[in-house]
Amino acid sequence: MAGNLLVAQSGGPTAVINASLAGVVQTAIESGRFGRVFGALDGTLGILRETLVDLTQEEPAVWKLVLQTPGAALGTSRLKLTDAHYDRILAVLKAHDVHYLCLIGGNDSMDSAYKLSRLAEHSGYELLVVGVPKTVDNDLAYTDHCPGYGSAARFVAITVRDTCIDSWSGKLSTPVKIVEIMGRHAGWLTASAALARESTPDGAPHLIYVPERPIPLERFLEDVETAYRQYGYAVVALSEGVRNPQGELLGAVVEAVDAFGHRQLGGVSAILAEKVSERLRLKARFEKPDTMQRSSSALVSHVDREEAFRVGQEAVRAVLQDISGKMITLEREEGPAYHCRTGLADLNKVAGVERLLPDAYLDANGHDVTPAFLDYVRPLIGEPLPPVGFLRRHPVPAGLPPWTEA
Repeated sequence: MAGNLLVAQSGGPTAVINASLAGVVQTAIESGRFGRVFGALDGTLGILRETLVDLTQEEPAVWKLVLQTPGAALGTSRLKLTDAHYDRILAVLKAHDVHYLCLIGGNDSMDSAYKLSRLAEHSGYELLVVGVPKTVDNDLAYTDHCPGYGSAARFVAITVRDTCIDSWSGKLSTPVKIVEIMGRHAGWLTASAALARESTPDGAPHLIYVPERPIPLERFLEDVETAYRQYGYAVVALSEGVRNPQGELLGAVVEAVDAFGHRQLGGVSAILAEKVSERLRLKARFEKPDTMQRSSSALVSHVDREEAFRVGQEAVRAVLQDISGKMITLEREEGPAYHCRTGLADLNKVAGVERLLPDAYLDANGHDVTPAFLDYVRPLIGEPLPPVGFLRRHPVPAGLPPWTEA
């Protein structure tokens, strides 16, 4: 089947989403099997608006730089496709002789890819559709992990590690710190904060809360007070979507929603810091890295970038084998050394399914992860965390009576 290939990026960008784009474009051009390779600006919205660009005209050298650039080179959008969109999309694809489509994105994007593959099937138009996984939430089903997650996890591990050391050194002034991490329903990214403990004093962060383990406010305050009494300070890492046993969000909910009906979360760290100050009489500070978690090019995992490029490559190889209605997956091989191969999953099974942290990765106490999770996530962040050093603080004998504060 001759024709052109179209690639689009959708949903929230990641630090390595452009590596997948480069994988698609470079592999498609090198194959010599397509007329041209187009890109849709701003995701599926770009298809509807017919704002396409010819990627075959880009200088070959630019892809090496694009590959290491954060954000989405083509732009993204969050558009929920409806029946009213399908005729227009089909008309645009026909107008540009597009018979191959690679959609890079997360859960909602895989839903869109599935619907587009069904559209082609029902209309009789020859179109092969393959989904390229991407999400820092790491919640796509049928894949061991998602490109974008490893780099975001590395950012969280290093950032939380550094702020834990900051809290340890300044605990006399601000003894409690709460770090809010992305994660509406799944706590994969928040759980990666546990990697910080490998090089922090007192094993901070002392408490980790994820949406999969509801926590009553009173229990949260008790946990913080216990950690403070034990260490003289307390650092908490928690997901923006953490809930109480009644299923209610502990944080504020912004009324704005996206096209898929997802409410924008935010504010749980500020609310809980205020509760700590009011109820425990301890000065508390909150931190919210927000979108920096997914966009840091300085802290990219080389493993993540390589795998992001590879799933883009495999998407092109799949359509060249007349494969459609599938998502590229990453499958971890058994053995002491980390190796990952690619596979395929049916889009109709992936679409609309969220993969949450399994019980085996969560400690029974409700505020920690297990060693099994650490074994899972450690290879994904690439190199070990940068080393840090601590003074031994050899004491000098006192020459005066103890000083008493007035």
